[in-house]
Amino acid sequence: MRFTRYTDYALRVLMYLGLKGEELSTIKEIAERYGISENHLMKVVHNLGREGFIETIRGRQGGMRLARPPKDINVGDVVRKCEDDLRLVECFDPVTNTCPISDVCGLAGMIDEALAAFMKVLDKKTLADILKTSPGMAPILKLAG
Repeated sequence: MRFTRYTDYALRVLMYLGLKGEELSTIKEIAERYGISENHLMKVVHNLGREGFIETIRGRQGGMRLARPPKDINVGDVVRKCEDDLRLVECFDPVTNTCPISDVCGLAGMIDEALAAFMKVLDKKTLADILKTSPGMAPILKLAG
């Protein structure tokens, strides 16, 4: 399985904001620290706000921060909200499936089981777990650690 760039950026934004605590951050700041495009982050940030993961404050002194503590942000939930398609193989979608062996093939069941195990691990983890096991992030991102 491979996350989309969108999900990768969403997780990076959440990690960055988690390291910053209550202090506001901007899209420009985060884009510069990660070396990625501000344009790519705009939609990600908008949707993270809409989903209730971050709080955005408009205006000259505005910015964003986490909407809830890192321990209350579940990684599996973030991935499900960001990934538009967790159907790893064509036959997972009955509408677009054209595979002639899908009714008798055992591979789909194995892949579905593997995906469930993958998501089960992420469902046990929070943003706080990521931050706790990543002490080297703050210096790299030029944040007080």
